[in-house]
Amino acid sequence: MSTMISATQDSAGVAVVVRKRPRAARFDELSTTARVLRLVVLFIGAAILLLPYAWMLSTSFKAQSEVFSSGLSLIPQHWAIVANYTKAFTRVPMVQILLNGVFVCLAISTFQILFALPAAYALARLKFRGRDLLFGCIILGLLVPIHAVSIPLYAASRWLNLLNTYAVLIVPFTLSVFAIFQFRQVIKTIPDDLIQAARMDGMSEMAICWRVVLPNAWPAATSFAIFSVVAHWNDVYWPQIVISQNRLATPPLGLLFFRAAEAGDDYGALMAATVAVSAPLVIFFLFAQKAFIEGVTSTGLKG
Repeated sequence: MSTMISATQDSAGVAVVVRKRPRAARFDELSTTARVLRLVVLFIGAAILLLPYAWMLSTSFKAQSEVFSSGLSLIPQHWAIVANYTKAFTRVPMVQILLNGVFVCLAISTFQILFALPAAYALARLKFRGRDLLFGCIILGLLVPIHAVSIPLYAASRWLNLLNTYAVLIVPFTLSVFAIFQFRQVIKTIPDDLIQAARMDGMSEMAICWRVVLPNAWPAATSFAIFSVVAHWNDVYWPQIVISQNRLATPPLGLLFFRAAEAGDDYGALMAATVAVSAPLVIFFLFAQKAFIEGVTSTGLKG
């Protein structure tokens, strides 16, 4: 590392050479140290977050007699991979349950975007009486959980004979106030000149919404789709109320059926079923994390 050399004289008039390190070098060392510390902290945090998943995966490889042993080793002494995963896929229709989760989540996220984008465009770009009041009601809707309206939703579903159907898992969630809010904030950041140019070209408001707004809001749509899929893939409250058949069970509900009906205290097989249910979601997020980060960072907060 380069240093600065300067000459001075002491009180006796003798020349003294002083070596000084430049500020840039000291700053580089400090920044390197800060990066190392940041990486260490991130590594420790990642290890803490991944430890439960690693323990679940390890338990799915162990025999039943080894699950509650006194040792805390992640590596099994007696491997039971084939037995545990065979039980996980045979005691309940696991493949059908996973397909149910994919179908329900994709249908919900598709309908949510289909309905939320035009509503958000109207709130962001169109002027009509009561627009601000309507947006305030949407903000209030963010505070209402599904538990607060589950009883009237269940009564309506029973009256319409929708219990134990795919429709009862999809229809109550087709309209998302969070999606409307997120898309409105993104649409507010789109330049007015782009919208006006589309209108001058003779495009209708609906055409502008789908052909101009959606391509510019695609990162936000992708991030919202990930939020939606994760939320409804992991949802067990509503499916547990309206579904009582294994063939219609969503992944978390399938785990409840698996444990209550067959598995009992066989935690090795139960953890194998849990790995099978959570693995598609982990893989999906790993492939979509770039689009997710881009969508979250590009979401505007303009009023």
